[in-house]
Amino acid sequence: MKRKNHKAPFQGHGRSSRERAVCLQRTITAIVWLLFAGSSALGQQKPSEYKVEAAYLYNFGRFVEWPAKSATAQTDSFTICVLGEDPFGPALDPTLAGEMIGNQKVAARRISSPHESGDCQILFISSSEAKRLNKIIEALDKSAILTVSDIPRFSQRRGMIEFVLEENRIRFEVNLIATQRAGLTLSSELLKVATVVRKNPQPGD
Repeated sequence: MKRKNHKAPFQGHGRSSRERAVCLQRTITAIVWLLFAGSSALGQQKPSEYKVEAAYLYNFGRFVEWPAKSATAQTDSFTICVLGEDPFGPALDPTLAGEMIGNQKVAARRISSPHESGDCQILFISSSEAKRLNKIIEALDKSAILTVSDIPRFSQRRGMIEFVLEENRIRFEVNLIATQRAGLTLSSELLKVATVVRKNPQPGD
């Protein structure tokens, strides 16, 4: 299986909005197919859920706009951070190797505290941090960082994008209130393929 199947549809920033939407839809379809196609058809084991999530993290970066004056927008690297125990194993770094988002080189970094996230554009919060999620979200309040996790009810607890498993397929929910609070702009193409877009504050927000 060649990793380019995850990435090729996202090449070319000069495309129209409609073309970008079609590319996103095709990429979502390709990722789902790669996850659930039979191993006999591929000649090898199907990728794990975290390989699919790693591909999603990379692609999210192409459909989110960070504030021009934010600290993360001024760096030479586009950094995807993992907070807590790293569930990706060998999946994340090879997915990001050699990739660019805009004029920034994409890199992965592991951190143990939200206070280390100053140069992160995307922060994946591991399930190992579930018990202290509220404190993490509070520490990141209004930071221009896209928070992503597969912790249950993450998008209902002021997290921005939550991976969910629906019909044995990886999908995602979006908390639009949380992204707007952080000054992030999600493209309409990305919102169209989310299973849920939360536009109203949840109890406890």
